[in-house]
Amino acid sequence: MGLKWISKPKRKKEYSKIIVAIVLSFCIVVTIFSMALMWRTGDTSALAYLIPAVFAETGIVISFYLDKSKKENINKNKKIEGNDLDV
Repeated sequence: MGLKWISKPKRKKEYSKIIVAIVLSFCIVVTIFSMALMWRTGDTSALAYLIPAVFAETGIVISFYLDKSKKENINKNKKIEGNDLDV
């Protein structure tokens, strides 16, 4: 008898995690591209406008994601423990 490979059902990734991953990768790409372009041209105007805008967007997305996770975990803990927790 050989080993049976039992395939576990794949859990679908949450939509919010996909959005956070996309925004973080976009932030990294824009930062690297801006740094390379600033090094190549010697113009640092991207430091004043482009990079702060991308990091502001990233911060907003992460804060909304963390708030969403917090609320989900509080609700999950309420169901498990049966206690009333303050939200």
